[in-house]
Amino acid sequence: MKNNHSKLDFDRFSRIGLEEAIYCEFKTGEQVNEILKQFLNKNKHCLLTRLSEEKLNQIDSLIKKKVEYCSISNTAFFNYPDYTLSQDKKVAVLCAGTSDLSVAYEAIRTLSYYGKNSLNLFDIGVSGLWRLTEKLEQIQTTSVVIAIAGMEAALPGGLISQPIIAVPTSVGYGVSKGGHTALNALLASCSSGITVVNIDNGYGAACAALRILSTEP
Repeated sequence: MKNNHSKLDFDRFSRIGLEEAIYCEFKTGEQVNEILKQFLNKNKHCLLTRLSEEKLNQIDSLIKKKVEYCSISNTAFFNYPDYTLSQDKKVAVLCAGTSDLSVAYEAIRTLSYYGKNSLNLFDIGVSGLWRLTEKLEQIQTTSVVIAIAGMEAALPGGLISQPIIAVPTSVGYGVSKGGHTALNALLASCSSGITVVNIDNGYGAACAALRILSTEP
């Protein structure tokens, strides 16, 4: 099938320091495959988000060989050269509970794509506050914090001075309403200066952190 559905922005990095990522959730496997062919023809690499294993298995075998896939986050690096992560860990990715791990790993993988190591701390929600407070000294060594939390989104708060990027997740029963309760809690938080991204948007949170890091001397 001739590709007439996508016009890729190969020059975005030169403008804003972030590449175009390929959001796969509402694309067909065939559309993803055709997009990756464009990247391959230009010998470019890309980050794919919300790529299910089902769609991954619909990609041509020669294309698929160049895909490095993470099933936890449903992300993939395509045609990506060998890379090493930075030695320093300027971003902390905090995850309130293990149910939020897929979103946390989307943020971690996005940071990794750009060569950034991260301090990853999981299952430190405030329902067991000691789990968070015993990690504060580590967290305070970083420049930016991504805090990922579902339920009532109580994790982001007034314990650290760094920029906090809060990610509400769709985890929770009944009145959690697919993450809308967590989103509203974060928007209404009395902790000043918290940046809030969309529900389950680990990718967007990582990009916000990268923009903040780019302003460092």
